[in-house]
Amino acid sequence: MRVPVSWLREFVEVPSDLAALAQRLTLAGLEVEEIILAGLPLGADAARFKVTGLTWDPETIVVGAVVEVMPHPNADRLVLCRLDDGRQEHTVLTGAPNLFPFKGQGPLPTPLKVAYAREGAELFDGHQAGWVRMTLQRATIRGVESYSMACSEKELGISEEHEGVILLDEDAPVGMPLVEYMGDAVLDIALTPNMARNASILGVAREVAACLGKTLCPPSYAIDERGPAIAGRVALSIGEAELNPRFVLGLVEGVKVGPSPYWVQRRLRLAGMRPINNIVDATNYVMLEIGQPLHAFDFDALEVRAGGKPPHIHTRRARAGEQLTTLDEVERTLDDFTVLVCDDAGALSIAGVMGGAETEVGDGTRRVLLEGAAWNYINIRRTLAAQRVSSEAAYRFSRGVHPAMAERGVRRGLSLMGDLAGGTIAGGLLDAYPLPPAPARVDLTVEQIERALGVRLSADEIAEILTRLEFDVHREGDTLQATAPDHRLDIGEGLVGLADLTEEIARIYGYDRIPETMIRDPLPPQVGNPSFDAEEGVRDLLAGMGLQEVITYRLTAPERDQGHRLAASADASYVTLANPIASDRTVMRRELLPSVLEVLQRNVRNRSRQAVFEIGAVYLPVAGRNLPEEPVRLAIALTGPRHERGWQEADQGPVGFFDLKGILEALGAALHLPGFQFEATEESTYHPGKCSRVLLDRHRVGVMGELHPLIQARFDLSDFPVAACELDLGRLLAARPTGWALRPVAAFPPVLEDLAVIVTDATPAERVEATIRNAAGDLLAEVRLFDLYRGAPIEAGHKSLAYALTYQAPDRTLTDAEVRGIRERIVANLAAELGARLRS
Repeated sequence: MRVPVSWLREFVEVPSDLAALAQRLTLAGLEVEEIILAGLPLGADAARFKVTGLTWDPETIVVGAVVEVMPHPNADRLVLCRLDDGRQEHTVLTGAPNLFPFKGQGPLPTPLKVAYAREGAELFDGHQAGWVRMTLQRATIRGVESYSMACSEKELGISEEHEGVILLDEDAPVGMPLVEYMGDAVLDIALTPNMARNASILGVAREVAACLGKTLCPPSYAIDERGPAIAGRVALSIGEAELNPRFVLGLVEGVKVGPSPYWVQRRLRLAGMRPINNIVDATNYVMLEIGQPLHAFDFDALEVRAGGKPPHIHTRRARAGEQLTTLDEVERTLDDFTVLVCDDAGALSIAGVMGGAETEVGDGTRRVLLEGAAWNYINIRRTLAAQRVSSEAAYRFSRGVHPAMAERGVRRGLSLMGDLAGGTIAGGLLDAYPLPPAPARVDLTVEQIERALGVRLSADEIAEILTRLEFDVHREGDTLQATAPDHRLDIGEGLVGLADLTEEIARIYGYDRIPETMIRDPLPPQVGNPSFDAEEGVRDLLAGMGLQEVITYRLTAPERDQGHRLAASADASYVTLANPIASDRTVMRRELLPSVLEVLQRNVRNRSRQAVFEIGAVYLPVAGRNLPEEPVRLAIALTGPRHERGWQEADQGPVGFFDLKGILEALGAALHLPGFQFEATEESTYHPGKCSRVLLDRHRVGVMGELHPLIQARFDLSDFPVAACELDLGRLLAARPTGWALRPVAAFPPVLEDLAVIVTDATPAERVEATIRNAAGDLLAEVRLFDLYRGAPIEAGHKSLAYALTYQAPDRTLTDAEVRGIRERIVANLAAELGARLRS
């Protein structure tokens, strides 16, 4: 939010050192991102802030009076102005189009007051893009000497406007330094959501008064009601008080729509808004000033819609499919939750968001019906999301505006319209207020504040701080009860309210004044989180194997969530979002693997070798229940060469099925999972013949394999094979044993032996290994497959599997006879159970 300092000074005393003020506000939670100078000097300590704009030299930039506009003798697009700067008259050359209507009329009956820059003044160049500084120097243009100028807003750093010179109000004193007459600066404040109450000049003034201990002087809400009473000329009713707790109407007649005075236009521009006309400017001025958005209706247009009868203004929900053309000339189809301001002929505006075009104030408007209201901020947010629209009014209403502000806003708006447009204000207001909110009351003690902040403040100091923040404070000893002012909708009650007030006390006391202290409260008992610890253990294991963890969005779209399948499932149901953040993130994910493959797709462009994993929840709807199941899954994806290139020779072959299988086997061994097995299968995600179910005690817990070539192409991963899997990590962790047996390191030497057997191609190596272990018994310490061979002289349909066997006893050295006996049992069992024979 942009806060002109001149405007701020109407409500509170502001120090001349703007940098110090910005620092104090920033420490209080109103972060000043930039200070934009529009004439005023900055102050001493400016280094910590971004500073732009211009300081006006009081000697060279003053208020001038153009007393005559004359033609240029050698150029049709230039004029010469006879100008009085308070010291002497000058001839000033300019091409400003807003001076051309006065050309050749002779001495003007009323001089035009302008911002005048003498020779040597530092300005911004109005004819170059951006903000380019220049120094005004003497030059001859089309035969006429020019050494000074009447300035536009851009040349003075007020706005981007440079088409015409500034025409000041008639009361501007000639010769006064311009910085004294209208010098300003703008504090560009980044309002965080908890500071939305300060989205107004008055809101920031409250903070300045509280932080600096100054007196706040709010604007007057008195109005000069000279016209006929509004009662009986308009009817007013509210449909649902929960959505519209208050609605106030006022009427001003006999207005003359036209441009606002320059001081109003300048303030609006400095605050970041475009001036339109004196009626619309008055509503925007009040919104920026006190934070209450207003809306002006053309009262004559309302009477025409009502057939000449008193209009009936009321609020209601939109009918499904109802349409309204808004001020931005967009025809909008409305949802049934959207609240409308209506008359008996139909909708007039989207409540709290944007008015309708049919009753817009225009040049011919003579009577204005002014609306000030309060709206349910959650409903406003729904409407903004549904209509994909935003406005300054909706920004404030969507964050909460107290109903008390509605009457104040209408009164302030009527008064300003009377001043700017010359209207007569009708007597009284129409005020429907069915649902006044109860003020928040919070009890707190000196001890509670000391415990939270670590600094001892007396009850008087606490009461003084809260009073500066406009709380009504009642004190009994060291206990206080604070009642929040009506503009503080952010204050809760009970423990929430206590936390809110503690923060307020800390802000105003000064975070920088609170000393560092050691925690003196006893630490709470430390309770373990087994499921979290188990997941962390898996993360450590996989990272130790060389994989990198990734974290992806849990929000997705159905087509993205099923992007890893050749054919999407038609019956997959999703947890859908009522208010999605983007069109491609409308549901909660059902699977983890697609997100991990997207990470691979983005990162493989930078490095061909990728080995990543993610642990996270998926969301599975359950019929008859509001909340879904949220099982925790593990997804792994590998691609690229097996090792990065280095100065030593390394395996540069691509990773594949067995690399991933080895990672899963190592994970199963580290978790001591019983019955961790793999079984061939086929699924559309994976390459035929390179896919396996992952089983735990014969129950499926996931699928692994190399991606199908078509899926790889879909994710632009065609350079190397991609091995991937998704497992039910929750079931894996639940199956971990609570304990396992440990064996001492053997002190006696092992016996090593290789064994090669021939089996059919259909016989899994896993069965061969299991048969060897069962036959050998406890004396077989290790069995490892080290060779697979097909081809001559082995007959077709068969393969050779070679195993390295390690025999070892814990209490003795094995004899040749013992080893020979074990080997004979192994060979016999392999022949009997699998039809295997030794390879000669």
